[in-house]
Amino acid sequence: MSERFSSFREFYPFYLGEHRNRTCRRLHFVGSSLAIGCVLLAIRQADPRWLLAALVAGYAFAWVGHFFFEKNRPATFRHPLYSFMGDWVMYKDILTGRIPF
Repeated sequence: MSERFSSFREFYPFYLGEHRNRTCRRLHFVGSSLAIGCVLLAIRQADPRWLLAALVAGYAFAWVGHFFFEKNRPATFRHPLYSFMGDWVMYKDILTGRIPF
């Protein structure tokens, strides 16, 4: 059964519940950091192939975290936009110490 959310504010607590495992969160953080690096390389080198690398890095690390550590199905499959937003809000929350790394 797919959950329905009327706003990102309503979705984010669900998203955090899908990321209780610390290793999963760490893999998300590493993947997002690599994605940022790839985007910067795409800009610096004017090479759009790095944008594909950014997507692969970000999602590969996250999905390993979900399938092998969290043992759940990534929210990306059911809520792609909210999940993408959640990745970056969680990234910020980890950077600021709101969520433990």
